[in-house]
Amino acid sequence: MRDVVEIGLGKTAQRGYHLDDIAIVPSRRTRDVDDVSTGWQLDAYQFGIPCVGHPSDATMSPASAVRLGQLGGLGVLNVEGLWTRYENPSKVLEELGGLDEDARATKRLQEVYAEPIRPDLITERVRELRDGGGTVAVRVSPQHTLALAPVILDAGVDILVIQGTIVSAEHVSTTDEPLNLKEFIADLDLPVIVGGCTDYKTALHLMRTGAAGVIIGIGGDEWSTTESVLGIRVPMATAIADAAAARRDYLDETGGRYVHLIADGDIRTSGDIAKALGCGADAVMLGEPLSLCEEAPAGGSWWHSAASHPSLPRGAFEAAGEPLGSMERLLFGPADEPDGQLNLFGGLRRAMAKCGYRDLKEFQKVGLVLDR
Repeated sequence: MRDVVEIGLGKTAQRGYHLDDIAIVPSRRTRDVDDVSTGWQLDAYQFGIPCVGHPSDATMSPASAVRLGQLGGLGVLNVEGLWTRYENPSKVLEELGGLDEDARATKRLQEVYAEPIRPDLITERVRELRDGGGTVAVRVSPQHTLALAPVILDAGVDILVIQGTIVSAEHVSTTDEPLNLKEFIADLDLPVIVGGCTDYKTALHLMRTGAAGVIIGIGGDEWSTTESVLGIRVPMATAIADAAAARRDYLDETGGRYVHLIADGDIRTSGDIAKALGCGADAVMLGEPLSLCEEAPAGGSWWHSAASHPSLPRGAFEAAGEPLGSMERLLFGPADEPDGQLNLFGGLRRAMAKCGYRDLKEFQKVGLVLDR
C-alpha cells in the first residue's frame, strides 16, 4: 500500500521518491560485462542502447539526431522547433549559444520561436533524417498534432512522438476540438510514443490508446521551472514504478501487449540511467546530458522545449559550457572524470554486470533500497 501522509486536517498526500532517494542492490550473482546487452526494441525498430534524444533544439538537429541513431539510440527532431521555422537556423543557434543566463535569454527564445512553422521545412528535415539512414522520429505537441500530422505523415516518418509537459488520454475542451488519441493512433500504421505522464491511471489510459510507448515524467531537471510555474513536481522513481505497474496490468488486460516506458527527467548520470531502468523503464530520454557533447547544435547551451512558450515559459536557459567530448565519448567513453557524466551506457552495462543481469528486461527486476 502506498505511504499516505496527512498534511493537515482532511488533506492527505502520497509519498513519492526521486531517483536520488533510491539505490540499486546487487544480487548473489555477477556477470562478465562483455556478456551484457543494452539492446531494446520498439515495435519493429531495434536499438543498441536505451537512449532517446529529448527533442530540444539545443541537442537535436537533423545531423545530431542521425548521429545518435548511428550510435545505437533514437534521435527525435522537434517539428515545432527552429529547424522547421528557419531555412538555416545555424546563425540563430550560434546566437543562442552565446547568451547569458538572465531574463533576456528567455525573451530572446520567445522571439526566435515566434517565426511561423513552415510545412515545406518539415518535409525537408524528414528527408534529411531519412538520408541519414536510421530510424526517423519526430516530435509534435498534442495541440498541433491534428494540424501538422498530414505533413509529417506524408513526409514519411518511422515513429511519431506526441509530447507535452502533461499529456492525458482524456483532454476536455469547450472551445476547440480535442485530440482523441485513441482514434488518431488507430488510424495510423506506425508506432506512436505519447507523454509525459506522472501516475498509474494516466499511464494506463495512455496505454489503452494503442500507444507503443509512454513517456514518464516532464523532463524535470535543475533548469526546469514547471514546479515554480505550475506547482507540478515529479518524483521519478515512484512515477516509473507506478507506470510499470500499469504496464503489468495492461499486459494482463490485453493478453500480452507490451508498452514501452521512456523515463524523461531527473537523469544526469549513468547511475541515474541504471536506477530509472531498475524502476521499470525500458529507455531514458536524455536532454541536458546530450547538450554537453561536441555535436550539440547550440554549442553547449541548454533549454527545454517549453522554455520558449510565448506566454508561460517553463524552463530556464543554461548558458554554454565546455563540451565534455564527442557524442560517442559521452555515451561510450572513455571517461576521465569519476562523476558519471561520461561513458553513460558503459556505466549502465557495468551496473547490470555487477548485479548479474544479462539484458534490460531482466534488469528491471533488480532489487532497490531506500536510503534517504
